[in-house]
Parts: sequence; structure tokens; C-alpha cells
Amino acid sequence: MNPRVPRREFLTGVAAVASASFLGLKPSCARELLYPPMDLSYFEKPIPPAPSEIHYGYAAITWGGNDRQAIDDVAALGFRGIQIRSNAIEEFGSPQLLRDLLAKHNLSFVALSSGGINVDGVETDEIAKHVGHAQFLRDAGGRYLQVTDDRPKNRAITAADYKRLGQLLTELGKRTADLGIPLGYHNHMGSLGERPEEVDQILEATDPRYAKLELDVAHYFQGGGDPVKCIEKYSDRVLFLHIKDVEKLPDASAPTKTYRFVELGRGQVDLPAIFRALHKVNYRGWAIVELDEVPDKSRTPKESAAISKKYLEQKLGITV
Repeated sequence: MNPRVPRREFLTGVAAVASASFLGLKPSCARELLYPPMDLSYFEKPIPPAPSEIHYGYAAITWGGNDRQAIDDVAALGFRGIQIRSNAIEEFGSPQLLRDLLAKHNLSFVALSSGGINVDGVETDEIAKHVGHAQFLRDAGGRYLQVTDDRPKNRAITAADYKRLGQLLTELGKRTADLGIPLGYHNHMGSLGERPEEVDQILEATDPRYAKLELDVAHYFQGGGDPVKCIEKYSDRVLFLHIKDVEKLPDASAPTKTYRFVELGRGQVDLPAIFRALHKVNYRGWAIVELDEVPDKSRTPKESAAISKKYLEQKLGITV
């Protein structure tokens, strides 16, 4: 759009019109002197969509505990953030040491994977363990604490278990909130929150002020759910996401795992639909690309991460 006409140019134009009138020129000529032709091609171009406010990070889990190498590789690939597991507490010892290393690599410490909460455990012990992790996370400059749960074994699961987990999450969320750290519950295969109806029961029993949902789209899909519907249903409770893909293994009758996690675009999760849903609900926050382990042992964790990054950029038009 043309800028505002400066006062001097305006007065010059007025003078030109007056002169034209004095000289007997046609009104159309006078208008051309006051209003010179404008380039209107700008208005023919469609307005581009607003830039995405989703920030992209990568999870260190693929490196199997070698967090220093993970930090080097994730930063080299251009991701803006990283998620680290609680083994880093022992590995680094000092939260300041980790904070300085991440700052050196221009990486945000998005989340700490704190492990599972056991509904059969001693409440004070369970809370204390994860609050300790939250304190390390806070001191290392991190944002979110992620927890899963340990599904009870050798006994039947009852409705009371979901209520108990909801109560534990609420109590833990209150404690981490005091530290300035929001809590996210991670739905996970093999946990109480494996299937979509189980996730519903857990969130129903949880105070939304103190515990949010850290949605893993591949675990949700593998558990029989539709991640798109989950995003739409819990748009106000999603703290951050795991962007992930999963494939069915050929022999579904095998007694071991019938699925495996793979690089983005190589599985069955409808990732384009997930990103459409995120934009529909106006999601603004972190999306962590995650791969539990490299599916093809001939590749390195960094090479697998590069495959997922390439998919985001070339197939979805996303800049990490």
C-alpha cells in the first residue's frame, strides 16, 4: 500500500492543479498531476497465512541416554528445543551445567520426562520423586514436567485406579505449580492411559488447573484412538505434544510387539490431519518430534531425526 502523501508533495500537487486550471487544461489532466498513477498489483496477490506459532523440538530418547550427543545433534539439525529424560539428573549432576550446555547450543529445555506414577505406591514417595525432578528442571531452565503412569500388574484394573491416578496427578500438579512448572500427563501404551476411553477417565478425575495433557499422537493412535478428535476435544488442556509415527508389524499374531515407532511419514498416523487440527484449534506451543529408538539399526539417531525433519519441511511445509 502506498505511504501517506507528504505535505510538501500534496501542496505541490495542489499548486499544479491550480496552474492547470489557470492554463485551461482539462480536469482529467489536472487529476493526473495531483494523483499520479499507482501500482495496484499488490492487491492482486493473496494475503499469505499468518506464520505458525508452533515451536518444534526433538526428544533425546533416541540416543539412549547419551544426552550430550543428543544435544549436539538436535542443535545441528536446527531444532529449537529438546526433551530430556530424568537420567540426565544423574548424568549432569548440576542443573546449571545442563542449563549452560543448552544455552551454548541455543536450545530450549522444553520438557523433562519424569517417569511413571504408581497408583499402588506410597503417595508421599511418589510425589517427592517427581517434585525433585521438577526442581532440577526449573533450575536447569526447563518448562514442563512430563509423567506417565505404571499400570498395576497381576491384578484387575478398576475404576478406582483411574480416580486414584487423577488425584495423584492433581496433587503433584499443585506442587510443581508452586515451582512454576506445569505438569503434563503423557498417554502411553502399557499404562492406565493406553486407550482413549482410559485417557478420558484419567482427565475426568484430574483437576484441569493443575494437570494438563501431553498428547502423544502415535501412542493415542496405537491405543485405538483418533488423535485429531483428541486435539479437538481437549484443545484447552493440551500442554504440549509428541509428534510421532507408528507402523504395524507384518506378523500381528506374534507374541511380542505388534507395532514399532518409525520416522515421520513412514507409519500410519495421519500427520497432515493432525496439523490441520492443531491450526483449527489455534494451538500455540511446543511440538516435540519423538522416536523411541532407531527402527533401522544401520542408521544413527541423527540420521533418523533428519528423515523426520525432511518430512516436516518437504511434505508439510513446516520450518523447524
